[in-house]
Amino acid sequence: MDKRTPFPPVFWVANSVEVLERFAYYGIYMGFGIYMQHLGYSQDQLGFVQSILLFFSYVVPVISGSLADTFGFKKMLIISYLAYLPSILLLLLTKSFSGIALTMLSIGLAAGIFKPLISATVRAVTDGTNKTLGFGIFYAMVNVGATFGPLTAGKLRAISWNYAFLAAAAGIVVMLIITILFYQEPPRQIEGITLRHKCRDIYTALSDLRFLAFLVLLGVFFWLPFWAFFNVLSMYVDTNLDTARLYHEIRSVLGAAVANLFSQVDQETGVRKILGETISQDGYVIMIFQVLVSGIVQRFRPIPVFLAGLGFAAAGFVVLGYAAVSAPSLVFVGIFLFGVGEMIASPRIQEYITWIAPKEKAGLYMGSNFLATGIGGLTSGMIYTSLYGRFQSVGHPGYVWYTLAGHVLVGIAAIYLFTRLAGEFHEQKE
Repeated sequence: MDKRTPFPPVFWVANSVEVLERFAYYGIYMGFGIYMQHLGYSQDQLGFVQSILLFFSYVVPVISGSLADTFGFKKMLIISYLAYLPSILLLLLTKSFSGIALTMLSIGLAAGIFKPLISATVRAVTDGTNKTLGFGIFYAMVNVGATFGPLTAGKLRAISWNYAFLAAAAGIVVMLIITILFYQEPPRQIEGITLRHKCRDIYTALSDLRFLAFLVLLGVFFWLPFWAFFNVLSMYVDTNLDTARLYHEIRSVLGAAVANLFSQVDQETGVRKILGETISQDGYVIMIFQVLVSGIVQRFRPIPVFLAGLGFAAAGFVVLGYAAVSAPSLVFVGIFLFGVGEMIASPRIQEYITWIAPKEKAGLYMGSNFLATGIGGLTSGMIYTSLYGRFQSVGHPGYVWYTLAGHVLVGIAAIYLFTRLAGEFHEQKE
Protein backbone atom coordinates (compact mmCIF):
# COMPACT_ATOMS: atom_id res chain seq x y z
CA MET A 1 0.00 0.00 0.00
CA ASP A 2 1.37 3.40 -0.99
CA LYS A 3 2.29 5.77 1.77
CA ARG A 4 -0.26 8.55 2.05
CA THR A 5 0.93 11.90 0.70
CA PRO A 6 0.73 14.64 3.38
CA PHE A 7 -1.65 17.50 2.72
CA PRO A 8 -0.01 20.81 1.79
CA PRO A 9 -0.77 23.95 3.85
CA VAL A 10 -3.23 25.26 1.24
CA PHE A 11 -5.44 22.21 1.90
CA TRP A 12 -5.95 23.27 5.51
CA VAL A 13 -6.31 26.93 4.56
CA ALA A 14 -9.03 26.04 2.04
CA ASN A 15 -10.91 23.88 4.52
CA SER A 16 -10.76 26.63 7.16
CA VAL A 17 -12.29 29.01 4.66
CA GLU A 18 -14.98 26.42 3.84
CA VAL A 19 -16.03 26.19 7.51
CA LEU A 20 -16.38 29.99 7.71
CA GLU A 21 -18.31 30.30 4.45
CA ARG A 22 -20.80 27.61 5.42
CA PHE A 23 -21.02 29.24 8.86
CA ALA A 24 -22.02 32.55 7.22
CA TYR A 25 -24.28 31.09 4.51
CA TYR A 26 -26.26 28.69 6.67
CA GLY A 27 -26.29 31.13 9.57
CA ILE A 28 -28.36 33.40 7.33
CA TYR A 29 -30.25 30.82 5.27
CA MET A 30 -31.55 28.55 8.05
CA GLY A 31 -33.14 31.35 10.04
CA PHE A 32 -34.24 33.56 7.17
CA GLY A 33 -37.80 32.27 7.15
CA ILE A 34 -38.15 33.21 10.81
CA TYR A 35 -36.66 36.63 10.00
CA MET A 36 -39.16 37.34 7.21
CA GLN A 37 -42.02 36.20 9.44
CA HIS A 38 -40.67 38.65 12.04
CA LEU A 39 -40.87 41.41 9.40
CA GLY A 40 -44.44 40.43 8.53
CA TYR A 41 -43.91 39.01 5.05
CA SER A 42 -46.05 36.20 3.67
CA GLN A 43 -44.91 32.65 3.01
CA ASP A 44 -45.39 33.28 -0.72
CA GLN A 45 -42.92 36.17 -0.57
CA LEU A 46 -40.50 34.11 1.51
CA GLY A 47 -40.75 31.19 -0.93
CA PHE A 48 -39.79 33.46 -3.83
CA VAL A 49 -36.71 34.71 -1.94
CA GLN A 50 -35.65 31.17 -0.97
CA SER A 51 -36.01 29.99 -4.54
CA ILE A 52 -33.83 32.69 -6.09
CA LEU A 53 -31.19 32.22 -3.37
CA LEU A 54 -30.92 28.48 -3.99
CA PHE A 55 -31.14 28.76 -7.77
CA PHE A 56 -28.22 31.16 -8.03
CA SER A 57 -26.21 29.32 -5.37
CA TYR A 58 -26.27 26.12 -7.39
CA VAL A 59 -26.30 27.29 -11.02
CA VAL A 60 -23.63 30.02 -10.94
CA PRO A 61 -20.89 27.42 -10.13
CA VAL A 62 -21.14 26.21 -13.72
CA ILE A 63 -19.81 29.62 -14.79
CA SER A 64 -17.51 30.40 -11.87
CA GLY A 65 -15.67 27.09 -12.20
CA SER A 66 -14.67 27.99 -15.75
CA LEU A 67 -13.67 31.51 -14.76
CA ALA A 68 -11.46 30.11 -12.00
CA ASP A 69 -9.46 28.20 -14.61
CA THR A 70 -8.86 31.47 -16.45
CA PHE A 71 -8.24 33.91 -13.61
CA GLY A 72 -7.11 31.65 -10.77
CA PHE A 73 -8.77 30.33 -7.62
CA LYS A 74 -7.44 33.02 -5.31
CA LYS A 75 -8.76 35.91 -7.40
CA MET A 76 -12.18 34.28 -7.71
CA LEU A 77 -12.30 33.63 -3.98
CA ILE A 78 -11.62 37.30 -3.28
CA ILE A 79 -14.28 38.31 -5.82
CA SER A 80 -16.81 36.09 -4.04
CA TYR A 81 -15.99 37.75 -0.69
CA LEU A 82 -16.36 41.21 -2.22
CA ALA A 83 -19.82 40.17 -3.43
CA TYR A 84 -20.71 38.50 -0.12
CA LEU A 85 -19.74 41.22 2.35
CA PRO A 86 -21.79 44.21 1.12
CA SER A 87 -24.76 41.91 0.45
CA ILE A 88 -24.81 40.68 4.04
CA LEU A 89 -24.31 44.20 5.40
CA LEU A 90 -27.27 45.40 3.32
CA LEU A 91 -29.48 43.14 5.45
CA LEU A 92 -28.78 45.58 8.30
CA LEU A 93 -30.29 48.41 6.26
CA THR A 94 -32.99 47.12 3.93
CA LYS A 95 -36.37 45.92 5.15
CA SER A 96 -38.39 46.29 1.92
CA PHE A 97 -39.33 43.14 0.03
CA SER A 98 -37.58 44.22 -3.16
CA GLY A 99 -34.47 45.16 -1.21
CA ILE A 100 -34.40 41.82 0.63
CA ALA A 101 -34.99 39.86 -2.59
CA LEU A 102 -32.15 41.64 -4.41
CA THR A 103 -29.88 41.23 -1.40
CA MET A 104 -30.51 37.48 -1.20
CA LEU A 105 -30.01 37.19 -4.95
CA SER A 106 -26.59 38.82 -4.45
CA ILE A 107 -25.78 36.42 -1.61
CA GLY A 108 -26.76 33.52 -3.88
CA LEU A 109 -24.48 34.91 -6.59
CA ALA A 110 -21.59 35.23 -4.13
CA ALA A 111 -22.16 31.71 -2.81
CA GLY A 112 -22.31 30.38 -6.36
CA ILE A 113 -18.96 32.00 -7.22
CA PHE A 114 -17.41 30.52 -4.08
CA LYS A 115 -18.96 27.04 -4.17
CA PRO A 116 -16.72 25.15 -6.66
CA LEU A 117 -13.44 26.75 -5.60
CA ILE A 118 -12.67 24.90 -2.37
CA SER A 119 -13.63 21.46 -3.71
CA ALA A 120 -11.49 22.23 -6.77
CA THR A 121 -8.61 23.19 -4.48
CA VAL A 122 -8.95 19.90 -2.60
CA ARG A 123 -9.00 18.02 -5.89
CA ALA A 124 -5.91 19.90 -7.12
CA VAL A 125 -3.77 19.11 -4.05
CA THR A 126 -4.75 15.48 -3.46
CA ASP A 127 -3.69 12.31 -5.24
CA GLY A 128 -4.57 8.63 -5.27
CA THR A 129 -3.13 8.08 -1.78
CA ASN A 130 -5.07 10.78 0.06
CA LYS A 131 -8.06 11.87 -2.04
CA THR A 132 -10.63 9.81 -0.09
CA LEU A 133 -9.46 11.22 3.23
CA GLY A 134 -9.13 14.70 1.72
CA PHE A 135 -12.69 14.84 0.45
CA GLY A 136 -13.90 13.24 3.68
CA ILE A 137 -12.32 16.10 5.63
CA PHE A 138 -13.80 18.62 3.19
CA TYR A 139 -17.30 17.13 3.58
CA ALA A 140 -16.94 17.20 7.36
CA MET A 141 -15.92 20.87 7.26
CA VAL A 142 -19.03 21.69 5.23
CA ASN A 143 -21.19 20.14 7.93
CA VAL A 144 -19.26 21.74 10.79
CA GLY A 145 -19.94 25.19 9.34
CA ALA A 146 -23.54 24.31 8.50
CA THR A 147 -24.12 23.13 12.08
CA PHE A 148 -22.50 25.96 14.02
CA GLY A 149 -23.65 28.80 11.74
CA PRO A 150 -27.37 28.44 12.54
CA LEU A 151 -26.57 27.67 16.18
CA THR A 152 -24.61 30.91 16.58
CA ALA A 153 -26.99 33.01 14.50
CA GLY A 154 -29.98 31.70 16.42
CA LYS A 155 -28.49 32.69 19.77
CA LEU A 156 -27.59 36.14 18.45
CA ARG A 157 -30.91 36.90 16.73
CA ALA A 158 -32.66 36.28 20.05
CA ILE A 159 -30.89 39.50 21.10
CA SER A 160 -30.96 41.31 17.75
CA TRP A 161 -31.19 40.16 14.14
CA ASN A 162 -28.45 42.64 13.31
CA TYR A 163 -26.04 40.73 15.54
CA ALA A 164 -26.72 37.54 13.57
CA PHE A 165 -26.01 39.29 10.28
CA LEU A 166 -22.88 40.94 11.69
CA ALA A 167 -21.58 37.52 12.79
CA ALA A 168 -21.97 36.26 9.21
CA ALA A 169 -20.24 39.39 7.88
CA ALA A 170 -17.41 38.92 10.38
CA GLY A 171 -16.94 35.37 9.07
CA ILE A 172 -16.51 36.74 5.53
CA VAL A 173 -13.96 39.31 6.72
CA VAL A 174 -11.92 36.56 8.40
CA MET A 175 -12.11 34.51 5.19
CA LEU A 176 -10.79 37.47 3.19
CA ILE A 177 -7.85 37.96 5.56
CA ILE A 178 -6.98 34.24 5.59
CA THR A 179 -7.14 34.04 1.80
CA ILE A 180 -5.00 37.13 1.19
CA LEU A 181 -2.34 36.12 3.71
CA PHE A 182 -2.20 32.33 3.49
CA TYR A 183 -3.93 30.95 0.37
CA GLN A 184 -1.38 29.92 -2.24
CA GLU A 185 -2.64 29.14 -5.75
CA PRO A 186 -2.42 25.33 -6.01
CA PRO A 187 -0.36 23.92 -8.89
CA ARG A 188 -2.66 22.24 -11.37
CA GLN A 189 -3.22 21.52 -15.01
CA ILE A 190 -5.46 24.19 -16.54
CA GLU A 191 -8.25 22.72 -18.64
CA GLY A 192 -8.08 25.57 -21.16
CA ILE A 193 -11.80 25.20 -21.88
CA THR A 194 -13.73 28.41 -22.47
CA LEU A 195 -17.13 29.05 -20.90
CA ARG A 196 -18.69 28.96 -24.35
CA HIS A 197 -17.12 25.57 -24.99
CA LYS A 198 -18.32 24.24 -21.63
CA CYS A 199 -21.88 25.41 -22.28
CA ARG A 200 -21.76 23.74 -25.68
CA ASP A 201 -20.55 20.51 -24.05
CA ILE A 202 -23.33 20.62 -21.46
CA TYR A 203 -25.85 21.17 -24.26
CA THR A 204 -24.42 18.07 -25.96
CA ALA A 205 -24.84 16.01 -22.79
CA LEU A 206 -28.41 17.23 -22.34
CA SER A 207 -29.25 16.37 -25.95
CA ASP A 208 -29.37 12.78 -24.69
CA LEU A 209 -33.10 12.88 -23.95
CA ARG A 210 -33.02 9.85 -21.66
CA PHE A 211 -30.32 11.47 -19.51
CA LEU A 212 -32.20 14.79 -19.58
CA ALA A 213 -35.43 13.10 -18.45
CA PHE A 214 -33.53 11.40 -15.63
CA LEU A 215 -32.13 14.75 -14.43
CA VAL A 216 -35.61 16.30 -14.47
CA LEU A 217 -36.93 13.41 -12.38
CA LEU A 218 -34.10 13.94 -9.89
CA GLY A 219 -34.86 17.65 -9.73
CA VAL A 220 -38.58 17.17 -9.14
CA PHE A 221 -38.52 14.16 -6.84
CA PHE A 222 -35.23 14.46 -4.97
CA TRP A 223 -33.82 17.99 -4.95
CA LEU A 224 -37.21 19.73 -4.64
CA PRO A 225 -38.25 17.94 -1.40
CA PHE A 226 -34.63 18.04 -0.21
CA TRP A 227 -34.56 21.85 -0.28
CA ALA A 228 -38.15 22.08 1.01
CA PHE A 229 -36.95 20.33 4.19
CA PHE A 230 -34.39 23.08 4.87
CA ASN A 231 -36.69 25.89 3.72
CA VAL A 232 -39.56 25.00 6.06
CA LEU A 233 -38.19 23.15 9.09
CA SER A 234 -36.81 26.06 11.14
CA MET A 235 -40.10 27.98 10.86
CA TYR A 236 -42.10 24.85 11.65
CA VAL A 237 -40.09 24.16 14.81
CA ASP A 238 -40.06 27.78 15.93
CA THR A 239 -43.74 28.44 15.28
CA ASN A 240 -45.65 25.17 15.40
CA LEU A 241 -43.93 23.01 18.01
CA ASP A 242 -44.10 23.54 21.75
CA THR A 243 -40.48 24.73 22.01
CA ALA A 244 -40.70 25.22 25.79
CA ARG A 245 -41.67 21.55 26.20
CA LEU A 246 -39.01 20.64 23.66
CA TYR A 247 -36.41 22.41 25.79
CA HIS A 248 -37.38 20.34 28.83
CA GLU A 249 -37.34 17.11 26.81
CA ILE A 250 -33.81 17.86 25.57
CA ARG A 251 -32.72 18.91 29.05
CA SER A 252 -34.00 15.68 30.61
CA VAL A 253 -31.88 13.61 28.23
CA LEU A 254 -28.78 15.70 27.52
CA GLY A 255 -28.64 18.03 30.50
CA ALA A 256 -29.11 21.75 30.98
CA ALA A 257 -25.75 22.75 29.50
CA VAL A 258 -26.54 21.16 26.12
CA ALA A 259 -30.18 22.28 26.09
CA ASN A 260 -29.13 25.84 26.83
CA LEU A 261 -26.94 25.86 23.71
CA PHE A 262 -30.03 25.52 21.53
CA SER A 263 -32.34 27.79 23.49
CA GLN A 264 -32.92 31.28 24.79
CA VAL A 265 -35.15 32.81 27.44
CA ASP A 266 -38.18 34.44 25.81
CA GLN A 267 -38.02 38.12 26.77
CA GLU A 268 -41.82 38.46 26.92
CA THR A 269 -42.71 35.34 28.91
CA GLY A 270 -39.46 34.58 30.72
CA VAL A 271 -39.73 30.96 29.57
CA ARG A 272 -36.71 29.23 28.02
CA LYS A 273 -37.47 27.90 24.53
CA ILE A 274 -35.59 26.08 21.78
CA LEU A 275 -34.72 28.36 18.85
CA GLY A 276 -36.00 26.79 15.63
CA GLU A 277 -32.97 27.25 13.42
CA THR A 278 -30.50 25.87 15.99
CA ILE A 279 -31.70 22.27 15.51
CA SER A 280 -33.32 22.38 12.05
CA GLN A 281 -30.69 20.67 9.93
CA ASP A 282 -29.05 17.27 9.71
CA GLY A 283 -25.39 18.24 9.62
CA TYR A 284 -24.69 16.71 13.02
CA VAL A 285 -26.31 13.44 11.92
CA ILE A 286 -24.15 13.34 8.79
CA MET A 287 -20.93 14.07 10.69
CA ILE A 288 -21.54 11.10 12.98
CA PHE A 289 -22.98 8.48 10.62
CA GLN A 290 -21.85 9.22 7.04
CA VAL A 291 -18.84 6.87 7.04
CA LEU A 292 -20.90 4.01 8.49
CA VAL A 293 -23.79 4.52 6.07
CA SER A 294 -21.49 4.86 3.04
CA GLY A 295 -19.72 1.65 4.01
CA ILE A 296 -23.02 -0.24 4.08
CA VAL A 297 -24.64 1.11 0.89
CA GLN A 298 -21.58 0.80 -1.36
CA ARG A 299 -22.24 -2.95 -1.56
CA PHE A 300 -25.53 -2.51 -3.41
CA ARG A 301 -26.65 -1.31 -6.84
CA PRO A 302 -27.06 2.48 -7.05
CA ILE A 303 -30.69 2.93 -8.14
CA PRO A 304 -32.23 0.57 -5.52
CA VAL A 305 -30.01 2.22 -2.88
CA PHE A 306 -31.06 5.68 -4.03
CA LEU A 307 -34.75 4.73 -3.87
CA ALA A 308 -34.21 3.30 -0.38
CA GLY A 309 -32.72 6.65 0.63
CA LEU A 310 -35.83 8.39 -0.64
CA GLY A 311 -37.91 5.98 1.44
CA PHE A 312 -36.03 6.97 4.60
CA ALA A 313 -36.56 10.65 3.76
CA ALA A 314 -40.31 10.08 3.28
CA ALA A 315 -40.49 8.35 6.66
CA GLY A 316 -38.70 11.32 8.20
CA PHE A 317 -41.27 13.70 6.74
CA VAL A 318 -44.13 11.68 8.27
CA VAL A 319 -42.51 11.78 11.72
CA LEU A 320 -41.91 15.54 11.43
CA GLY A 321 -45.60 16.07 10.71
CA TYR A 322 -46.61 13.92 13.67
CA ALA A 323 -44.32 15.89 16.03
CA ALA A 324 -46.76 18.83 15.98
CA VAL A 325 -49.55 16.74 17.52
CA SER A 326 -47.39 14.46 19.68
CA ALA A 327 -44.09 14.77 21.55
CA PRO A 328 -42.07 17.69 20.08
CA SER A 329 -38.87 15.67 20.55
CA LEU A 330 -40.02 13.46 17.68
CA VAL A 331 -38.57 16.20 15.50
CA PHE A 332 -35.15 14.66 16.14
CA VAL A 333 -36.36 11.26 14.93
CA GLY A 334 -37.68 12.92 11.78
CA ILE A 335 -34.40 14.78 11.22
CA PHE A 336 -32.42 11.58 11.82
CA LEU A 337 -34.49 9.61 9.29
CA PHE A 338 -34.20 12.39 6.73
CA GLY A 339 -30.46 12.58 7.41
CA VAL A 340 -30.10 8.83 6.81
CA GLY A 341 -32.02 9.27 3.57
CA GLU A 342 -29.70 12.08 2.49
CA MET A 343 -26.56 10.11 3.39
CA ILE A 344 -27.80 7.16 1.33
CA ALA A 345 -29.25 9.01 -1.64
CA SER A 346 -27.18 12.13 -2.28
CA PRO A 347 -23.62 10.74 -2.49
CA ARG A 348 -24.79 7.58 -4.28
CA ILE A 349 -26.73 9.35 -7.04
CA GLN A 350 -23.95 11.85 -7.67
CA GLU A 351 -21.40 9.03 -7.85
CA TYR A 352 -23.77 7.21 -10.22
CA ILE A 353 -23.99 10.18 -12.57
CA THR A 354 -20.19 10.37 -12.65
CA TRP A 355 -19.81 6.68 -13.43
CA ILE A 356 -22.47 6.41 -16.14
CA ALA A 357 -20.43 8.87 -18.18
CA PRO A 358 -17.54 7.82 -20.37
CA LYS A 359 -14.36 8.45 -18.40
CA GLU A 360 -13.39 11.49 -20.46
CA LYS A 361 -16.86 13.03 -19.96
CA ALA A 362 -17.33 12.51 -16.20
CA GLY A 363 -16.89 16.19 -15.43
CA LEU A 364 -19.26 17.11 -18.22
CA TYR A 365 -22.01 14.88 -16.87
CA MET A 366 -21.55 16.20 -13.34
CA GLY A 367 -21.69 19.73 -14.71
CA SER A 368 -25.00 18.87 -16.35
CA ASN A 369 -26.26 17.74 -12.95
CA PHE A 370 -26.77 21.43 -12.08
CA LEU A 371 -30.05 21.18 -14.00
CA ALA A 372 -31.51 18.79 -11.42
CA THR A 373 -30.23 20.84 -8.47
CA GLY A 374 -31.41 24.08 -10.09
CA ILE A 375 -34.90 22.69 -10.71
CA GLY A 376 -35.20 21.67 -7.08
CA GLY A 377 -33.83 24.96 -5.74
CA LEU A 378 -35.94 27.15 -8.00
CA THR A 379 -39.23 25.41 -7.27
CA SER A 380 -38.85 24.36 -3.62
CA GLY A 381 -39.59 27.69 -1.99
CA MET A 382 -42.30 28.78 -4.39
CA ILE A 383 -44.15 25.48 -3.98
CA TYR A 384 -43.59 24.16 -0.46
CA THR A 385 -42.95 27.30 1.56
CA SER A 386 -46.14 28.73 0.07
CA LEU A 387 -47.98 25.47 0.75
CA TYR A 388 -46.74 25.50 4.35
CA GLY A 389 -48.26 28.98 4.73
CA ARG A 390 -51.61 27.72 3.48
CA PHE A 391 -51.65 24.71 5.81
CA GLN A 392 -50.59 26.95 8.68
CA SER A 393 -53.44 29.37 7.99
CA VAL A 394 -56.01 26.56 8.39
CA GLY A 395 -54.38 25.19 11.53
CA HIS A 396 -52.67 22.12 10.08
CA PRO A 397 -49.02 23.05 9.50
CA GLY A 398 -47.90 19.42 9.84
CA TYR A 399 -49.75 18.56 6.64
CA VAL A 400 -46.90 20.06 4.63
CA TRP A 401 -44.72 17.14 5.77
CA TYR A 402 -47.32 14.54 4.87
CA THR A 403 -47.58 16.17 1.43
CA LEU A 404 -43.81 16.01 1.05
CA ALA A 405 -43.84 12.34 2.05
CA GLY A 406 -46.47 11.64 -0.61
CA HIS A 407 -44.41 13.63 -3.13
CA VAL A 408 -41.34 11.48 -2.45
CA LEU A 409 -43.30 8.22 -2.62
CA VAL A 410 -44.64 9.24 -6.03
CA GLY A 411 -41.04 10.00 -6.97
CA ILE A 412 -39.90 6.51 -5.94
CA ALA A 413 -42.57 5.01 -8.19
CA ALA A 414 -41.76 7.39 -11.06
CA ILE A 415 -38.00 6.75 -10.99
CA TYR A 416 -38.54 3.00 -10.62
CA LEU A 417 -40.87 2.96 -13.65
CA PHE A 418 -38.44 5.13 -15.62
CA THR A 419 -35.58 2.70 -15.02
CA ARG A 420 -37.80 -0.26 -15.89
CA LEU A 421 -39.16 1.26 -19.10
CA ALA A 422 -36.17 3.29 -20.30
CA GLY A 423 -33.55 1.07 -18.70
CA GLU A 424 -30.88 1.85 -16.17
CA PHE A 425 -27.74 3.63 -17.30
CA HIS A 426 -24.72 1.37 -17.40
CA GLU A 427 -21.83 2.34 -15.16
CA GLN A 428 -18.47 2.50 -16.91
CA LYS A 429 -15.86 -0.02 -15.81
CA GLU A 430 -12.96 2.43 -15.99
